[in-house]
Amino acid sequence: MPELVIDARSADLGGGFTVKRILPFRQRRMVGPFIFLDHAGPLSLPPERLRKADVRPHPHIGLSTVSYLFEGAITHRDSLGVEQVIQPGAVNWMTAGRGISHSERFDAPDSAGQGCELIQSWVALPAGDEECAPAFDHYAAERLPMMEEGGAWARLIAGSAFGATSPVETRSPLFYLHVILGPGARIDLPQGYAERAAYVADGSVEVDGRACSAGQMIVFGPTEQPLLSASAPATVMLLGGEPLGERFIWWNFVSSRKERIEQAKADWKAGRIDLPPNDNAEFIPLPEERTRPARPEPLS
Repeated sequence: MPELVIDARSADLGGGFTVKRILPFRQRRMVGPFIFLDHAGPLSLPPERLRKADVRPHPHIGLSTVSYLFEGAITHRDSLGVEQVIQPGAVNWMTAGRGISHSERFDAPDSAGQGCELIQSWVALPAGDEECAPAFDHYAAERLPMMEEGGAWARLIAGSAFGATSPVETRSPLFYLHVILGPGARIDLPQGYAERAAYVADGSVEVDGRACSAGQMIVFGPTEQPLLSASAPATVMLLGGEPLGERFIWWNFVSSRKERIEQAKADWKAGRIDLPPNDNAEFIPLPEERTRPARPEPLS
């Protein structure tokens, strides 16, 4: 039987952009290195409202963000100067390390008038990598391993599972898959990982005689051999890996040390984390702040 079933909570990010928030959860803060999971959409807004859902520049430390789209298009811009249109099936893996800022906007030519649906996850970094140099890596959908058997289709987003390994560079053992189950199809979960979960994005699945519907995450123990089955089409994200130890999370910051989060707060307020050079006219302040943080003067 599953260890836990988590029901997604609704959160409004502004501009009518509502997400289902799954992780962190009070009874389960992480699954392997995955410390955050949001499911946005499906959302369909008229063009005049779509831009109001833009996510303005904001900072991160101590984690990697993983943006994965089912539908639509979003433009990523970050403080490294990277600009990348995110499209369905591709993997966009941004490692914050010691500090990065980025924005996600609906200004790609093919985003206007379209719906949008995406999964965004945060993967915590091992303690020894928390202060690594920030980086951004884009992997086109065709580079990722795909598997199909018995009415079940899967794309391996990251890590290793079912005898395949994704080219996406990761820093700790994990797996992350996008799975589509046809009527009557079944799939098990990858073995050999201490923590594993399945998030039902659409439809419903049955596990050990229990039905789990869209918006629910099913968490399994390391010795279980769960089999997910679908009587009708379903979309599921399989994820997990090895635990990294205690992590603290505040706003967009993750760290194994509380004092490091306090430093990140001070850095953002003081302007010591750069804004994206091609998206620096606005930003998201710290939750308690309403004024633009001072930017240090250049040394002469």
